[in-house]
Amino acid sequence: MIFSLSELEHHPILFDVTYAPGEIGFSEELRQKGGLHAAGKAELLRNTLGEVRIRGHVKVELETDCDRCLEPAAIGVDNDFDLFYRPVVKTSSHGEVHLEEGEIDISFYEGDSVGLRDALREHVLLSVPMQKVCREGCKGLCPECGANLNEKSCGCAAQRVDPRLTALKDLS
Repeated sequence: MIFSLSELEHHPILFDVTYAPGEIGFSEELRQKGGLHAAGKAELLRNTLGEVRIRGHVKVELETDCDRCLEPAAIGVDNDFDLFYRPVVKTSSHGEVHLEEGEIDISFYEGDSVGLRDALREHVLLSVPMQKVCREGCKGLCPECGANLNEKSCGCAAQRVDPRLTALKDLS
């Protein structure tokens, strides 16, 4: 779904859409399970130079590999979003650009429209936690033999002593 500025000038646009897995490209390691549902409103803000506000609610189930044990980890995104878009201003300077307070939360668009897919992709990716785990108490993999410590205890960690620290045992 694309929001045209000429249509937004006349009235806000309500949306209620569902995207099937694969319609919105996330990262390679992030897999969409089921439909991504989004509902809300896009509007052109008055007394601005083309600033667009898209707000609503998004719900999707994702799956990725657990950062600790590499087993599948489910991630649910079910939250509200409130995104602001401003047209790109072409400048001839190649130096640093000064951002005012609050401008860090604003994205930019080129042309005369804003795409909902890109907005939802951005919001979902920012909603995914940094540490993706299959469960809270995931024990991960053994660094010696690679066994999944959630399934069995291998005993490798108890036997391993860093050889650089053996001299400390003689101090007592």
